[in-house]
Amino acid sequence: MVADDVDAYVRMRCDPVMMAGLGGPLPREGMADKVRRDARDAAADVAWIKMIVPDPAAPEVVAGSVTIWSHGSGDGPVAEIGWMVLPEFQGRGLGKRATRVLLERARDEDRWGVVHAFPATGNGASNGICRSLGFRFVAEREVTFAGRVLLSNHWAIDPRTDLTPG
Repeated sequence: MVADDVDAYVRMRCDPVMMAGLGGPLPREGMADKVRRDARDAAADVAWIKMIVPDPAAPEVVAGSVTIWSHGSGDGPVAEIGWMVLPEFQGRGLGKRATRVLLERARDEDRWGVVHAFPATGNGASNGICRSLGFRFVAEREVTFAGRVLLSNHWAIDPRTDLTPG
């Protein structure tokens, strides 16, 4: 994650197809600031924000992102993981592999504890990633994303004990 990832953020967060399960596209105007904040958080190691690069020989080609961060909730701090894969890269297993790599790192560094995911209830691909990696379904619940209330499936995994073999 670096400060010049604005184009990738715009493609992921301002596109109606990409954001269909997240309440619709976000305004382009806020993306440069969002990238700066995320780059700062990644550099400070308060969040793991990784761009998905399908071919190491072409690092400028970004297929999406995967992130683990901590935020407050009514029950205290929660570690959450989320991922996005651009349409032209979907169906290749990139999201699942990138999510597994970040969860393996969390396990190996014994960081984050139980990690939660909140894909939209209608997002079959993301819910499938959760099932296949060993997340356990907690419940359907409403979550707020970018000021929008969304119906999501709540999944949880302890990477130290629950991550399925790769």
